[in-house]
Amino acid sequence: MPGDKSQSRRIYVGLQKGVCAVSGHGDTWIPGDVTPLAHASARLSVSPVVEGRAYLAAYEAGVYRTDDGGQTWKRLDAYPSPYAHSVAAHPRDSGTVYVGSEPASLYYSSDGGESWQECTGFTAVPESDQWGFHIESRKSHVRDVRVAPHDAGCLYAAIEEGGMVRSRDGGATWKQLPGIHDDVHCIALSGARPKSLYVATSRAPYRTDDEGDNWEIIKDGVDGAYALHIAAAPDDADQVLLTASGNSRRENPQFYRSIDGGRKWKPITSAAKGGDMVVSFEWDLRSPGTVYAGTESGTIIRSQDHGETWQQLPVALPKLAVGAFAVTSV
Repeated sequence: MPGDKSQSRRIYVGLQKGVCAVSGHGDTWIPGDVTPLAHASARLSVSPVVEGRAYLAAYEAGVYRTDDGGQTWKRLDAYPSPYAHSVAAHPRDSGTVYVGSEPASLYYSSDGGESWQECTGFTAVPESDQWGFHIESRKSHVRDVRVAPHDAGCLYAAIEEGGMVRSRDGGATWKQLPGIHDDVHCIALSGARPKSLYVATSRAPYRTDDEGDNWEIIKDGVDGAYALHIAAAPDDADQVLLTASGNSRRENPQFYRSIDGGRKWKPITSAAKGGDMVVSFEWDLRSPGTVYAGTESGTIIRSQDHGETWQQLPVALPKLAVGAFAVTSV
């Protein structure tokens, strides 16, 4: 019912040089103040256990945490690396959080980010000596890290450039997953089909139905090899959204939807306008069929029918790309 607090949502929005929270429901949304960052937002992750807590990975600016729903952000100075490319809060343990770094490595904290340990088994993968990056001044990095919704001991990490690795013991040991392009940008999982993953790479989107042991390219209908972001609906793993472009400079951006698990893709024309690129998006776990997205021009859009139609939220943000997204109840 209108005004029902259970229907209110908080959207954490990571910008090029800042982060903020937008709260509301229906057609009423209120943006909070933007907290400036020294570098761009990379990933956001909400704690499903601690109300008001979320984590932000901010590339070369480290890791941040909010405990008040995004009103204030604390830089976690104990984090041992200047690089933070990805972050994932544990789905059941209130203090555990994982952060992917550069050179490709993984750190974890069991006390909310006040202290950190390296997952040494991550770089012990025999194939790690083949990880690298096409720009000489930079190293391989962990572009995305995810905890499986059905098994908190099962972790996946996407390495740019190094492919995919998986842990079945909470990050103690890892295995390289063959059969996928080595430039991986994003991982998508859905609780509706736990063993299936979708992955966006610079070559094409991929899918696996056996937790990464075997992969297939799913690009029928996709005009642009450079897949940037992908996400499957939590209530229907066959409903998938994808953003792609012609190259790393994001030329000819396209936004796609599949209703058959990525077997075929159709462009979405009711979302971004006039060449504006949909950069990131996040499904609402509490509202089946609802998904929020952010664009390069700083707009927020929403679909309530699994991505078939879209509306722009009445929120004025700085004209900076929305690079990271997370959605939770207020």
